[in-house]
Amino acid sequence: QVQLVESGGGLVQPGGSLRLSCLASGTIFSINAMGWYRQAPGKQRELVAAITSGGNTNYASSVKGRFTVSRDNAKNIVYLQMNSLKPEDTAVYYCNADYQVVPTIRENTWGQGTQVTVSS
Repeated sequence: QVQLVESGGGLVQPGGSLRLSCLASGTIFSINAMGWYRQAPGKQRELVAAITSGGNTNYASSVKGRFTVSRDNAKNIVYLQMNSLKPEDTAVYYCNADYQVVPTIRENTWGQGTQVTVSS
């Protein structure tokens, strides 16, 4: 069983910055990829940014140039640095991990979510 614990959400003014963190703990042989998704009220959950164990990244077009995903493989932590925040970035942000429990068993899990509100 793997748990993901997010932190760093909150209220910020437009143009401000926040940094989200997500720590993965539990029975982990290796992590293939970790990422951040978000879900705004009345909308579907969408990918924000993801990073593989090799450091390859993928971003939603709406956040490119403003958000940066990074990862500490040794500590199983993924970060999301969010700059130039806009009101439309307001959502619950969820951490996701794709990992191997053992070399032959692959699992996927979600964190509980952290609220990000961008408002003046």
